[in-house]
Amino acid sequence: MKQKIMRRVLLSLIPIMLLAVYLFGWRLLVLLAVVTATGILVEYGGSRLLSGKDAKVSESCLVSCFLFTLTLPPATPYWVAMLGIAFGIFFSKSVFGGFGKNIFNPALVGRCFIYVSFPAYLTVRWSQPFTAFPGGLLRYDGGPDVLASATPMLQLRGGGAMTGYLDLLLGLIPGSLGETSAVLILAAAVYLIVTRTASWKIIVSCVAGFLLLSTGLYLGGVSVPDPLFALLSGGFLFAAVFMATDPVSAPTADVAKIIYGGLIGILAVLIRSFSLFTEGIMFAILIANAFAPLLDRQVRLLVRKKAA
Repeated sequence: MKQKIMRRVLLSLIPIMLLAVYLFGWRLLVLLAVVTATGILVEYGGSRLLSGKDAKVSESCLVSCFLFTLTLPPATPYWVAMLGIAFGIFFSKSVFGGFGKNIFNPALVGRCFIYVSFPAYLTVRWSQPFTAFPGGLLRYDGGPDVLASATPMLQLRGGGAMTGYLDLLLGLIPGSLGETSAVLILAAAVYLIVTRTASWKIIVSCVAGFLLLSTGLYLGGVSVPDPLFALLSGGFLFAAVFMATDPVSAPTADVAKIIYGGLIGILAVLIRSFSLFTEGIMFAILIANAFAPLLDRQVRLLVRKKAA
């Protein structure tokens, strides 16, 4: 099933994936192939259950597989990644009736599943990126000697030094495969907005909600990172651009999109600041997904009342 919007999302991910290969080695492509093959098989199987011989695999499945892979640490075992994408595609998409009927983002559901089930692989096994040319272009992976390196958020929470802003912008930091370079993520956001692939209302309101609450807590004396560091570190930007804007699990009404994005930004800050989880954006989006249909319904009801 061909979908132009999904192809544009895949195109916007190419520079991010190329940087990930440079930083962490060619293992990314093997991991992506394993995840994609598993995701396609699971979606096809689910489609066969629903449609019989007319079973089809949508391009949105490829987007889910690519996004899911890019949210993983570089050293994630293949079997863990396979379980995650299989769970995400089947239980957040197939059981709801297939493409266009899922409430929750499949990639995030899959990541949430393995985050809860196999936390060690997603919280303590981080690879130090290659920074000197040719980087990881001549390496398969970072090797077992660098798997304990912490991400900027974990390092700061553990009392370590704060990572420099330039490194955060360029992506020369440990982290999940696709979330390191803020510059490439922002460039992808511009492309997706200009081509009307992603909603700027969701992205802007998400970032605004995040910055407003982060600034308020920071100025109020709460022990949180400064807002700019918090914005550039972790997976917030990646998720805000690629996950929160998922056209299926996000609201469709303009006012609902603004409320939805603001809710995600606020929840991400609250979860980051007051829970054991250093990265709250995954849970924030899944919670907001649950409210998306209600937001659309209430906005439409208000519009009808005003028009009456």
